[in-house]
Amino acid sequence: MSGTMRVAVYYNNLDVRVEERPIPSIGPRELLVKVHASGICGSDVLEWYRVPKAPVVLGHEIAAEVTQVGGEVKDHRKGDRVFVSHHVPCLDCAYCRSGHETVCQTLRTTNFDPGGFAEFVRVPEINVRHGVFRFPDNMSWEDGVFIEPLACSVRGQRAADVRPGQSVLVIGSGMAGLLHIRLARATGASSVFATDVLENRRNAAKTSGADEVFRADEDIAAKLKEANEGALADTVIVSTGAPAAIDQSFALVEAGGTILFFAPTDSDRRIAMPFNRLWRDEVTIRSTYGAAPRDILESIRLLHEGRVEVRDLVSHRLPLTDAARGFQLVADGRESLKVVLVP
Repeated sequence: MSGTMRVAVYYNNLDVRVEERPIPSIGPRELLVKVHASGICGSDVLEWYRVPKAPVVLGHEIAAEVTQVGGEVKDHRKGDRVFVSHHVPCLDCAYCRSGHETVCQTLRTTNFDPGGFAEFVRVPEINVRHGVFRFPDNMSWEDGVFIEPLACSVRGQRAADVRPGQSVLVIGSGMAGLLHIRLARATGASSVFATDVLENRRNAAKTSGADEVFRADEDIAAKLKEANEGALADTVIVSTGAPAAIDQSFALVEAGGTILFFAPTDSDRRIAMPFNRLWRDEVTIRSTYGAAPRDILESIRLLHEGRVEVRDLVSHRLPLTDAARGFQLVADGRESLKVVLVP
């Protein structure tokens, strides 16, 4: 396919430009997909992380349609509705074999071309092998946008060993936090609590199934015990990189419980911890980054079966030409939940 396409090029949160580029040409083991919906992730507006790589076409939460198939590709057909993973593991190295696929060096060096905030994307051979997943017709394009972020939550809660009957506290009710609330409910948590600094997100946490939602500046430990039969949380999921929230988590986990760190903080930030208390109470600390193919497959199943509902989380649907506004909405956070660009 020849011609040009529009892309949204990121320079910083206040400078996102719609430009024209040639539609990528594909090789015999590659795919070309047409992007129908692409979500703006909270990580897309982390300037300390993104600006050094700018100018760049971001976007990794895509729902797309296969429009061109390389001659040697056997498992995909024109017209397939697919989620395409931007980072893919090799599935063969020591990290992958031990279940740590997201620290695989292949995963950390792969990507598609150019990025999801574009009308078309070229899918390289390794991504075709390990990162293209068909999803059912009864899932909308917007549902497909949530496959990757929900998969990240699936990986996190597996690592934290969230089980039926447990109490879960989610600190930070942005999009990741809201998905964690809904996933914990689907997993069978006995009670789910949440916090946030913003009122709109606290309201969304309640709508998402949290039993109680606390302001970030409250005495959360006291409030939590009052609501949770005198106990702290079995699992605390920190879905924000705010140092105050990370510090807060140490005082909110029950003895024998688990803290899951799910979001990055500022580059090179150091966090102090009450080491002896964590040691004495046998608190487990886990962290997860990204999602692997097994997490993506589980995410598609959860969405397909309706166990995790997401359609009400889309607050803004914008054309690609309004990408700049979309980035500003996500960076500000006060008026948006999920912002989806529709090329």
